[in-house]
This record gives sequence, C-alpha cells and structure tokens, in this order.
Amino acid sequence: MGYRLADLAELVGGRVEGDPERAVETIRTLEAAGPADLSFLTSPRYRAQAAASRAGVLLVAPALAAAAGPGRDLLVVDDPGYALALLLARFHPAADVRREAGVHPTAILEPGCEVDPAAHVGPYVVIGAGSRIGAGATVHAFVAIGRGCAVGEGAVLHPHAVLYDGTEVGAAVIVHAGVVLGADGFGYATHGGVHHKVPQVGRVVLEAEVEVGANSTIDRATLGETRIGAGTKVDNLVQVGHNVQVGRHSILCGQAGIAGSARLGAGVVLAGQSGVAGHIELGDRVQVAAKSAALTSVEAGKVVAGIPAVEIRKWRRQAALIARLEEMSRRLRALERKLGETGEDGEAGEED
Repeated sequence: MGYRLADLAELVGGRVEGDPERAVETIRTLEAAGPADLSFLTSPRYRAQAAASRAGVLLVAPALAAAAGPGRDLLVVDDPGYALALLLARFHPAADVRREAGVHPTAILEPGCEVDPAAHVGPYVVIGAGSRIGAGATVHAFVAIGRGCAVGEGAVLHPHAVLYDGTEVGAAVIVHAGVVLGADGFGYATHGGVHHKVPQVGRVVLEAEVEVGANSTIDRATLGETRIGAGTKVDNLVQVGHNVQVGRHSILCGQAGIAGSARLGAGVVLAGQSGVAGHIELGDRVQVAAKSAALTSVEAGKVVAGIPAVEIRKWRRQAALIARLEEMSRRLRALERKLGETGEDGEAGEED
C-alpha cells in the first residue's frame, strides 16, 4: 500500500526535501532498497553505500543531507535513530507480540495465583501460587513463573523465560526468550577449605518499561533486592549479580557483566563485554567502553576505557604509546649500543 512521504514526515516531525507526494512502500537497507523504498543514512561512514543505493528516499540528519547525493528525495530529521523506530513501527504493526486474552488449556495455574481476564497465558505456562498476572500482560509458551511473583500490566514474557519465586516485573516490561530472573546469587563462604552456600533470600525487581534480552540473567539478592531501574534496556547474554542496583534509562550491552552489590546510576552505558567489579559505584551517565573493566568507582559523567578502566583520554594516550613500543624499543637498543661503544663519559670505550 505505501505511505505518502509528507505523511511520514509529519509522523516523525521531519521535513521533506524533494517530492512530498512520493509513495513509500517499505523500509529496506541501503543495499536492498529500490526506488519505492525508504532507507537511512545515520553515519558518515556509509556515505559511499548511500550514494550507490537505489533507494527512492533517504532518512538523514541535517548534517548528512548533502552526503545523500543529488536527485534523491530526503526525509530530514534531527534524530534519525528515533525516527527510524517510529517508521518501523508504522510499517510493521504486525510486530506486536501481544496476544488475545485468555488462558490456554495446557497452562498450569497453581491455587491462589491470579490472572487478569485481559491477560494472555500461552501453552504449557506454569504459574505458581500467589503470583499475579496484570491486565494486558502476555505470557508466551513454556514460561515458568514461580510463587509470589508479580507481572505488571502490558508486560511480555517470551518463551522459556523463568521467574524464580518473588520476582517482580513492572508494567510494559519485555523479557525475551531464555531469560532467568531471580536465580541464586553467587555467594559462598569458604570454611575449612569447603565452599558453603550462603542462602540467597532476596528477590529481583524490574521497574516499568525495562527490556531484557535473550539468555540474560539477573540474580536475586542475598538480602533485599536486585533492582533494575525504569526504562533500562539489557542486551542479550548479560549477567547482573546479586544486590546490584541499576538506575533508570541505562543501557547494558551484550556480554556485559556486573558483580554483586555494584551500584549504577541513571543513564549509565556498559558497552559490549565490559565489566563492573563488585561493591563499587558508577555515577549517573558514566560510560564504560567495550571490553573494559571498571574496577573502582567512577564519578558521574565520566567515560572510561581499558583494564583497569581509566578516563578515556588517558586510555587513548596509553594506547598510542603501546602502538609505539616496538619503535621505542629499537631506538632504546640502538642508544644502548651507542653508549656501550663510547662509554658513559662520551669517550671511546675499551674493546673486549
């Protein structure tokens, strides 16, 4: 069917450069797009691909409009990433993962649990006693929900997610396949050379609009709560240890790991495969670069990198020096040879 380019511009708060009446059928990548498609240029590094693309329309930021090349219709917006999210939702409404209300006959509901009539409970779901499923929530097939759990309004639990006893999931939370919420924290007391398990009797709380990627794990607290703040997004394969506190609207990228009792402020970003040591604090808006390890607390607003992580400008200087080590080593050996030949006082040295 398609949409008028002018209507799409109104949807995302952008402006059209070119023909506002152009029909856009779908959204495709730069390589796959054709004359009836919209594609996007969000980084200068893809200028060449944009110039070679057959896309009829390009979504661009004002600074990249000139890079799109002549003779092409443009949808210019201040925030292309957000605009693309809105456009994808418009073109692909079937991506809604919620299901019609009702409880599948194969689901097992223990006595004392409560399922709102407007919720969906899929095949082979198990819900423990005392748990509550809110209005409009979707619990897909094979999800296991323990006892005393709470699933908020409009939350979505994808297949094979597991909520241990006492886990609380807020409104509009999305939990992807294979996620485990509330497994025991990794706590042992070593006595006489034997590791004795420390009972983990706390719980996990996900505040509203948190999203947790596939196969990620968030451990229950030893005492109290492991808490993920509202609006925080967790990628696939992320490990969050016991008693960790993560502030609102943070980003935890794939394979990041947070050790027990660490505290992260609001708006923190952990890049892929980064780590945070236990019992330290990262202030609001701290960013930890990929494959870096924050081993000590970091002040608010800092960007750190390396192992151990240091302020990123310092890390860049260190990296530049490391790249020159081979050259510096050669120069040092040459200088040592020269000093050996002349002697320390500058006179010719004795021959062996």
